Amino acid sequence: MPKRERTPTTYSRITQPMVRDEKGGRLRAATWDEALGRAARGLDAARGAFGMFSCSRATNEMNYVAQKFTRVVMGTNNVDSCNRTCHAPSVAGLAAAFGSGGGTSSYEEVEHTDVILMWGSNARFAHPIFFQHVLKGIRNGARMYAVDPRRTSTAEWAESWLGLNVGTDIAMAHAIAREIIHADLHNRTFVERATTGFAEYAAEVEPWTLQAAERVTGVPAAAIREVAHAYARAERAQLCWTLGITEHHNGTDNVRALINLALLTGHVGRYGSGVQPLRGQNNVQGGGDMGAIPDRLPGFQDILEAGVRRKFETAWDTVIQPSQGLNLTKMFEAMESGELRAVYCVGENPAQSEADSEQAVERLSRLDCLVVQDIFMTKTAELADVVLPATAAWCESSGTTTNSERRVQLVRKAIDPPDGARDDIDIICDLATRLGHPWKYAGAEAVWDELRSLSPQHHGMTYERLRDNQGIQWPCPDLDRIGPGFLHGRLWADDPDERGRRAPFGIVRHDPPVDGIDEQFPLRLTTGRRLDSYNTGVQSGSFASPLRRGEYVELCPEDAERYGVRAGERVRVASRRGEVEAPVWIDTALRPGLAFMAMHFPDEVDTNKLTIEANDPIAGTAEFKASAIRIERLTRPAVGS
Repeated sequence: MPKRERTPTTYSRITQPMVRDEKGGRLRAATWDEALGRAARGLDAARGAFGMFSCSRATNEMNYVAQKFTRVVMGTNNVDSCNRTCHAPSVAGLAAAFGSGGGTSSYEEVEHTDVILMWGSNARFAHPIFFQHVLKGIRNGARMYAVDPRRTSTAEWAESWLGLNVGTDIAMAHAIAREIIHADLHNRTFVERATTGFAEYAAEVEPWTLQAAERVTGVPAAAIREVAHAYARAERAQLCWTLGITEHHNGTDNVRALINLALLTGHVGRYGSGVQPLRGQNNVQGGGDMGAIPDRLPGFQDILEAGVRRKFETAWDTVIQPSQGLNLTKMFEAMESGELRAVYCVGENPAQSEADSEQAVERLSRLDCLVVQDIFMTKTAELADVVLPATAAWCESSGTTTNSERRVQLVRKAIDPPDGARDDIDIICDLATRLGHPWKYAGAEAVWDELRSLSPQHHGMTYERLRDNQGIQWPCPDLDRIGPGFLHGRLWADDPDERGRRAPFGIVRHDPPVDGIDEQFPLRLTTGRRLDSYNTGVQSGSFASPLRRGEYVELCPEDAERYGVRAGERVRVASRRGEVEAPVWIDTALRPGLAFMAMHFPDEVDTNKLTIEANDPIAGTAEFKASAIRIERLTRPAVGS
């Protein structure tokens, strides 16, 4: 299918602060002094009704200072980032099972495993660097099984593709577990010594026979049996997932269902065996590790523990609220009610990245004060009362980031920012000073050393050691040693005291998507990423790519024939929340009843007008992966044609 002619949206670099004199008025250029003064007055007037959106593309040091600003300067725990949009269920599920919210394995281990279970993840497109490690593993003899509604580019490398119906992951996981138990392939010793709740879990999965799962998931019983036996019999196995698991109204339950399989078989806490949520941005893991989330302080330390709070209160000379703050989802709801009146948004574009985007824009527009700190004039920045031009963290700042394998790596400043732009940390410190907290750091390393003094899992990671070792995985509490790349080896210890807290099985139940399919909306729309583009396209949209074709609604050949539409024909795509127009792309990787769209080109096709804000009650992540839609032709064929 030829690519259509399209003019990509080019976002301009912000190099001068801007302010809006009145609601509904235009943004105008301002001096730094005027813009920071306006921002400080707006935030000060909203104490007690403030929220911080921190940035998963910025450094650990920026995220540390941003959450410190929220808690010390503004006196609230209302801080969050795009982690809420994607992997908050992974953090919640991993923390519930193991006490920490990071993936348990290193990238290297997937090269030396026997079975790779890739679940809800088109890693070849969404995580191409990690997928190179997967390919090495396959070349070394590993068998990969792909569980995904679409036969993706990743699935083309799989031993077997299990094309399940959207939203039936728990049913599939339970059927795999039941088969493992009935075939007596579960690791009895590990289950008895290192887990709790097995009897209740076995009872929960018992109704999910292979045949029952086939009826619900659409996957043949024989294929489910094959993957169950392969995973359980493997000496080493890696279970990886992405947003196909987390972006559901029950994303945390989905994550717990997958972790259960690892506990059942003992595929965790050993080299080559583990569970791995694949992060989509360079520092999603680090943002959470730095405390830019509402329920944890830096180092993933529980904000509800009085001793933890006291440590930070002493270091920061402040009082920390003894309660969890609002997450991103709750903050948007609080905008609706008026309980949240000011937001400081650093490097995020929620006006286009949130589900039900028209509602998101309306809520942001209600704020008394919206301060946006960014490198480009995003749609969110266009709504702001104050716009502050920042540096590009990946090339114009120094610091660290943390990837999906928990590896903290140095980021070195390569080029100077354009005239007028300032470093994120300097901007935040300037605002803090204007609000009564005269902060000044000598540089990113000084911020990092403060973090190391408060976070045991980062204590041993000096900049010098990070440089000499090409990064270090947490936990690294000691200055004289580096631990293994995998987590939770303690669960295999003979000494019960050394094993510590047992990992509980999560008792979760199949729960279909909220947005039901019916005669009015007969198609299931799922969303995802493409290899050539990045998130809402702000950073990638203006760069040419031979792979880029703009946004389409992708249909299988059978559905295209059913609706009488041709490749390239522009159609109306409608959900219960809104509608967009998009050309049709025919994709044989899709099954009848399933459509696919991405979110990279919202200025051309705003896919998030269609998605539903049905949120996971534990993690707050929306159900981006399961909307109900219909396709309408814009033109009718002539009579007799």
